[in-house]
Amino acid sequence: MSKKDAFTLTKKLDHVAFIMDGNGRWANLRGLPRYLGHREAINRIMEIFELCREFKIHVMSLYAFSTENWNRPQDEIDHLMDYLEEFFAKQIDYMDSVGARLQISGDINRLRESTKQACINAYERTKNNGNIVVNVCLNYGGRDDIVRAAKSLAKEVVDKKIEIDDIDEKLFADHLYTKGLPDVDLMIRTSGEQRLSNYLLWQNAYAEFVFTPVKWPDFKRKAFIDCLKEYQSRNRRYGGLKNE
Repeated sequence: MSKKDAFTLTKKLDHVAFIMDGNGRWANLRGLPRYLGHREAINRIMEIFELCREFKIHVMSLYAFSTENWNRPQDEIDHLMDYLEEFFAKQIDYMDSVGARLQISGDINRLRESTKQACINAYERTKNNGNIVVNVCLNYGGRDDIVRAAKSLAKEVVDKKIEIDDIDEKLFADHLYTKGLPDVDLMIRTSGEQRLSNYLLWQNAYAEFVFTPVKWPDFKRKAFIDCLKEYQSRNRRYGGLKNE
């Protein structure tokens, strides 16, 4: 690391979430099939993982596949699932060795069996680790997450396990896929789009948003540090008048 890209994170940052956008456009600009953009995107994950470890960021969330992504061509979906399985197979030993916990947020029951099993194996292998959490949002939608939590709480009321007045923000959050994880502090979307796309709607309530024009396959150290610098310059008030 050169002095030029040296950076110290001084602001509290427990959870950074990524919308890994621009993979298909990155490939198209190079005359490549879209699925090769997704392959290159997978390669960036470990680089960002190492940076999160370097900057002592405890949770990184990755929007790997949304509930809306099923509308994409089947061959693109198949390639993406191939790459996810390949990622778990190649990286799980190392991630386990450095104390990373792989968490899956989303309904994996709709995934093909081999991808579903790869997710289950990764979770089981690392579930007792606590140095860093890699939260992979797979077949995930923010609205679906909230509806699922509401249904679960409603059933507990009907079953007389809880009273309606027992329901508060903490109990609701404990019924989301991200149970036990802190709310998002920084949400980064690559490739210039400026929307949430149904991503961690509850968890992003007080997150700082940074939108970068850099496409995810090109999102490396400098681009990430630029986002961290922007985050560090923000005045987080949480609805109040005082600084963080």
